[in-house]
Amino acid sequence: MRMITTFGMNQIISHGFGVFLFAALVPMMRESLDISHWHLAAIGALTQLSYLGGAMLLGLIGHRIDSGRLVLMSGSVTSSLLLVMAVLDDPIGILLVLTCMAASAAISWGAIVELITRFARPALCSTCLSSASSGTAWGYGLNGLFILLVVPFLGWRSGWLLAGMLGVVSIILTFLLLKSLKARAVTHSQGKAAALSSRELFRVIVQERVAFFACLICFMVGFATMPFSTWLNVYLAELMLPPALGGYTWTVAGITGMAAGFLSGKLADSKGHGVALFVVFTGFAMGVLGFAYNPAYFAVFAGFGYGLMYFPMWGIIAGWVNQHYSSTATMQINGIGMVAFGLGGTLGNLIAGLVQELSGSLQGVYWVITIDALLLVLLAIYICRSERQVEKHYVNSLLW
Repeated sequence: MRMITTFGMNQIISHGFGVFLFAALVPMMRESLDISHWHLAAIGALTQLSYLGGAMLLGLIGHRIDSGRLVLMSGSVTSSLLLVMAVLDDPIGILLVLTCMAASAAISWGAIVELITRFARPALCSTCLSSASSGTAWGYGLNGLFILLVVPFLGWRSGWLLAGMLGVVSIILTFLLLKSLKARAVTHSQGKAAALSSRELFRVIVQERVAFFACLICFMVGFATMPFSTWLNVYLAELMLPPALGGYTWTVAGITGMAAGFLSGKLADSKGHGVALFVVFTGFAMGVLGFAYNPAYFAVFAGFGYGLMYFPMWGIIAGWVNQHYSSTATMQINGIGMVAFGLGGTLGNLIAGLVQELSGSLQGVYWVITIDALLLVLLAIYICRSERQVEKHYVNSLLW
């Protein structure tokens, strides 16, 4: 429990604050700073590229650096930059700081994956990973509390200061946890290759089923979720629906994500990763299908499906990969999976912009997302069947 809480708090700092707090505070920041639409566009593009760069770097050279050091270094960088954000007035400086925090967030999660898969009990590995990955959802919730309870009275700079101070607390807790984990090394990854060279890594992803499908799933999830979130409020405005509907949708997504991490992780550990993926993908597919059919009635339900799938999915995938590879190789494959997620999101947003430009409406975008979500369900069914065949083959080999 201590490990889940500590690494979940790292996710709150790195992703909840480092990646998403700016989006929550930018309306208030623009009231006092000269942040133009061009600045916002540049921040969106550069932070995404930076996140991809951090994930790629982790996949290629992350195995050469101790993961504990990576978590502490990335946490220290993010916490320091959160505090720096509280005193910045120059939009270019803000852009550079946010770009650095995006790369740090990618590195932080990859290192957490390696540490959890190395030190957690195998029977609880997916539970720990999914619970930790849902720290991002808790970050969503804290961002909302900052806006409601802190910023109106102390200003937007107080939000960054409070986030930075929580980051310092996270660094201290992480240091104490890592110190206690050194004597608790888990040996369930012995017999698997400790690390993969760059050439071996790409060969494994292209040729081996688990690694390939893990990256394919990340790509498809990025293709669906990033345009869903990017264009949601724009689409609701296009339909002349009340802005509060978007707020309710994201609130439900965050609350669902807080609980979904633990529950879906337990399901993966007890019933299999294919079953867990099938449940979360089905929930997401039902939500976006309803939303595409009738946005006014099913927007909140779509938020539920989004939270059910997006936040814990990373932990389920990492736990599934770790069943077949060492902790270090899992970290490397996860890094490439994050790159695939970003590429999928980029392609999804480009297609969404093209559809909107050609048709003058975003309705077609959400039908494309729905098709992608249904394909994810079919892929989860295939993984379920594959897992059962492997288990049956293993049982038969024992009998003979």
